[in-house]
Amino acid sequence: MTAQLCDETPAADVSEEGDEEAASPPVPRRQRRVALAVAAVISVAALGALAFLGWNYQQQRGIAAASKAALASAQTYATTLTSIDTTSVDDNFAKVVDGATGEFRDMYSQSAAQLRQVLIDNKAMSRGIVVDSAVKSATKNRVEVLLFIDQAITNVANPAARLDRSRAAMTMERVDGRWLASRVELK
Repeated sequence: MTAQLCDETPAADVSEEGDEEAASPPVPRRQRRVALAVAAVISVAALGALAFLGWNYQQQRGIAAASKAALASAQTYATTLTSIDTTSVDDNFAKVVDGATGEFRDMYSQSAAQLRQVLIDNKAMSRGIVVDSAVKSATKNRVEVLLFIDQAITNVANPAARLDRSRAAMTMERVDGRWLASRVELK
């Protein structure tokens, strides 16, 4: 007698998974298309949101860098503007005009001749220092700065230094890569 091997699998041995797959109807093509379309829309929206957030982050970094640079320039300029030595008044005026732009530059240039003579006649000297400062508002090319300035002033009438405490609102504008004062308002 020969033994025949027979690959018989009893019906009870069929896995339950196969029964479930056979029992559930196939997903229609339309539902798959809708699911793919929804997934595509969600992906595009997520990419758009990420792109916007990245752009916004870059803008904020640019504004923060502009604020920092403009604030430093405003502090230096405020010291230049409030420090005068009658032995080098023309050099002082040249530095003030060099750090200005627009309407403020025009106004200062026009009044400089009269102011120059008054300073020389009175032998006026002043030294300004910025005590504190802050950015009020900023864009990449325009920054408004508030400054607190102490200025020690002497002249012929008052040889002992007198301390003036001033507040200034200064608008700095980026011109050819430099931060220049376009408006200065002493308060």
